[in-house]
Amino acid sequence: MLPLTEAFYYILIALYAQPSHGYGIMQEVEGMSGGRVKLGAGTLYTALNALLGKGLIDHYPGPEGTDARRKMYSITQDGRDTVASEMSRLEELLVAGRRIVHSEEA
Repeated sequence: MLPLTEAFYYILIALYAQPSHGYGIMQEVEGMSGGRVKLGAGTLYTALNALLGKGLIDHYPGPEGTDARRKMYSITQDGRDTVASEMSRLEELLVAGRRIVHSEEA
């Protein structure tokens, strides 16, 4: 599953903190990225379906009385493990890049 696309990564991170519905995920991703990443509905729901299919997220029952059209999603343990692996991969990239760039500056 690695590397994750930017959209997959942000969606999983958004759901790491708490379950959410599609619009909430879109808002959270935009906020986390400082407005740089804006997921359109088509991109979001394509990504959610892919993440559901891979078992990284699951449907989450919303509170009673919640609009049934607002599907809620939560991250699974496999999703949490994938986020941890992706973060380690990204850290390795940063360390290697900084080592090379900083040695060139010296």
